[in-house]
Amino acid sequence: MAIVQSKSQRWRKLAAHLFLLTLCAAVVFPFLVVLSVSLRPGNFASGSLIPQTLSLEHWRYVLGLPYAGPDGRLLEPDLPVLRWLWNSIKVATISGLVTLLFSTTAAYALARMRFAGRRALLTALMLMQMFPAVLALVAIYAIFDRLGSVAPWLGLNTHASLVLAYSGGIAMHVWTLKGYYDTLPQEVEEAARVDGASVWQTFWRVLLPMALPILAVVFLLAFIGAIIEYPVASVLLTQQDQLTLAVGAKLFVHEHNFHWGDFAAAAILSGLPITAVFLLAQRWLIAGLAAGGVKG
Repeated sequence: MAIVQSKSQRWRKLAAHLFLLTLCAAVVFPFLVVLSVSLRPGNFASGSLIPQTLSLEHWRYVLGLPYAGPDGRLLEPDLPVLRWLWNSIKVATISGLVTLLFSTTAAYALARMRFAGRRALLTALMLMQMFPAVLALVAIYAIFDRLGSVAPWLGLNTHASLVLAYSGGIAMHVWTLKGYYDTLPQEVEEAARVDGASVWQTFWRVLLPMALPILAVVFLLAFIGAIIEYPVASVLLTQQDQLTLAVGAKLFVHEHNFHWGDFAAAAILSGLPITAVFLLAQRWLIAGLAAGGVKG
């Protein structure tokens, strides 16, 4: 039987489609502008969205290949963009794994165990995530400056310090994981205990396999946060070969010279690791994002 739609319902559907198309255009248009700038000769931020002449000079620069200078001679890139990209991937991957380890175990204890101070600890974690990391920049610098005098591998201009600083921001992830654990049936874990499993075996062999969607979400959020993070990295890292791509990209834009084309190519390059991780984890992301929003 054919379904007859009222005139008002058709208008609502048309308005919804127009809104979604406008939203997609608002998201895609800035990316197209950046892509256009990266493929345009010269270093100009303004111009037509579709370049009249295509040039790969900016991409050759960020990929470390010789490029043609203003007089036609081949020049070697003076900034190690690929090294910055590798630094970003390394720091983001390690900090994502460390964040996942700490937040997973902490959330399990808060979700399944009852101990004195548990509610106060949960409240403290909620309050901590309300303050941005920028407010602690002075403290972070002072802590790692002092740590560097005792253990140089954990001081300023080391990636270990950056990983440790990023791993401290797990309050939001603990709450997300706890909310997911609360939705999982405890009867499954109790059955494993009856069969002789220890607390660790129950956590590792029973709970974690059921929590794969939310683990993928937490790792992706931590990975993206570390890739795009600028304030903490700019304070802890100052040597050029130790910079992440987000910090190193500022060298393309300074007071007397604006290398917008190189900056645009580096910006697109920085999005490739996030895209790769997203594609690898997309099978768990939708379920994890939906379940993570369940009230615990």
